[in-house]
Amino acid sequence: MSETAVSAKTKQKTKADKQPGLWARLLRHRTSILFLAPFFLLFLIFTVIPVFTAAGMSLTYYNILEPARWVGLENFKQLFLDDDIFLKAIGNTLTFAVFTGPLGYCMSFILAWLISNIPQKYRFFFTLCFYTPAITSSVAMSVVWLYLFSGDRYGLINHWLMKIGVFDEPWLWLQDVSTIMPVIIIVALWTSMGTGFLAFLAGLTNVSPELYEAGVIDGVRYRWQELWYITLPSVKPQLLFGAVLTIVSSLQVYDISMTLAGFPSTLYAGHTIMTHLYDYAFVRFEMGYAAAIAVVLFLLMVGLNRLIFNILGERD
Repeated sequence: MSETAVSAKTKQKTKADKQPGLWARLLRHRTSILFLAPFFLLFLIFTVIPVFTAAGMSLTYYNILEPARWVGLENFKQLFLDDDIFLKAIGNTLTFAVFTGPLGYCMSFILAWLISNIPQKYRFFFTLCFYTPAITSSVAMSVVWLYLFSGDRYGLINHWLMKIGVFDEPWLWLQDVSTIMPVIIIVALWTSMGTGFLAFLAGLTNVSPELYEAGVIDGVRYRWQELWYITLPSVKPQLLFGAVLTIVSSLQVYDISMTLAGFPSTLYAGHTIMTHLYDYAFVRFEMGYAAAIAVVLFLLMVGLNRLIFNILGERD
């Protein structure tokens, strides 16, 4: 071994020896840790512990009335080998996520980008118009959409389509297997301008104007060039945040399906993973089986979020 290699190895060892231990670092940053402690305590109580509790419960048979009985991986075996409705729920959920996820994400960003380019005094009005559906309760939402997609001739869409001659008789939008999921997707897109939309808008309005001035000097001439070379890199954290929220909301679709298609929907055409979980947890009270469904949903979310972090996350 050369003297240079020995010297470099000695320096690395000396540097590692000089690094303070974990306890020393905790003492050094004790003020910051004290400020973060309430959040970490709540996160531990309401997130970490429930996740591990659900994971443990998924390996048992537990119906609330009797003590939990260990069954190992039997719940997961039944889910993927014997439960055809669960497999259909996975297909419905992934179909819903494939359509509403990218479309809702792109719509949120494009609308936020357009609003950020209008005068400041008009932004609040347009932001309120697009954000209001996201905070509307499912009950109020159902009143509007159930009237639009009503299966009789008094339904607004049926009335219009029959008036112009497209249909001769009313179409059962929320009872027909071929139209239940498209209707759910349409309503979900209408309510997709949520927190991610606000995050995009905040990020876009805070991009420094000096970056655009520098871009003009460097040869940027068109708006799409500004968007691609300046705006998107500047709002990358907001893009990541919005993507994570979109994945979580797409996989957790529940209230829209229950409100519009009913429970259960026709031939389970609107059945989702969350609806299946609700069925076993709060209708049949098979908590062990419901916990297994929750674990599968959790792992699916973690895997997709990990993929998004690899795509949009920071690289050293």
